Amino acid sequence: MIPVHKLLRLPPGQRRRKLALVLTSIERSGLYDPLYVTSLVKLALEDPKLPAGPRETIDRILGSIIAEAGPLDSLENIQRVSAERVRVLCNHTRHALLTAIGTFPAEWDLIAVGHDQERLTNSRFFFPGVCIYAEDLRSPFNIGSVFRTAEAFGVERVYVSPDCVSPDHPRAIRSAMGSVTFLPWERSSLENLPSDQPVFALETGGTPIEDFDFPEKGIVIIGSEELGVSPEALERATAGRVSIPMYGIKASLNVSVATGIVIQQWTAYLSCSASKPF
Repeated sequence: MIPVHKLLRLPPGQRRRKLALVLTSIERSGLYDPLYVTSLVKLALEDPKLPAGPRETIDRILGSIIAEAGPLDSLENIQRVSAERVRVLCNHTRHALLTAIGTFPAEWDLIAVGHDQERLTNSRFFFPGVCIYAEDLRSPFNIGSVFRTAEAFGVERVYVSPDCVSPDHPRAIRSAMGSVTFLPWERSSLENLPSDQPVFALETGGTPIEDFDFPEKGIVIIGSEELGVSPEALERATAGRVSIPMYGIKASLNVSVATGIVIQQWTAYLSCSASKPF
């Protein structure tokens, strides 16, 4: 989490948005550090654009927490604070900040936390058998972005190679916007990928994406940022190689962007066929 002293250095508008994001992240994690959350809340209360009604509610909740536990300047007092009270304080403050920003929560922010996660995981729509294999991605930002895109387009599962950065990395979780929680994933070597599903690779030198015959079910291999798909993975991709035509000078795409393009094309193809999301 960003230290409070760094938040103080931000311009008011940027600080307001960052506070809302940090409080959202806390709600997602369910880890309500009383001292940290109350410090963020006090900083939010200094914002002149915070609406009067919510401000009074937040001030009242904060005051009742301190009245019950005492000043949060000792470990003993901090340990007296109820996590549920801190959660409520966090939630009220976040929504007040969003009102001050003048926006509704982003779609990813509508995901409930806590006991609702299991229900949402079990009810999410996906295309059965549409899977991704991330081979040796090194950037937490990229693997998180891949998860965010995969969940949005209805991927059933993501496999990550033994040397791929963990989707549980804090920066990956942040860029995934909570998708790691809801999209099943597991580590697997190329040899241990399901043998009953076609495997194809996203790499240059293959069939243009508009001409590629996507399988109804299968696994698409995406390669590392620097090296692309390995020769071993290309050999494993017996269902072919798909490429994205590019016309710029660089003719190069970020791996998460390229993954988004191919998954959108694949699921659009399935939507126009007999297959529908489960």
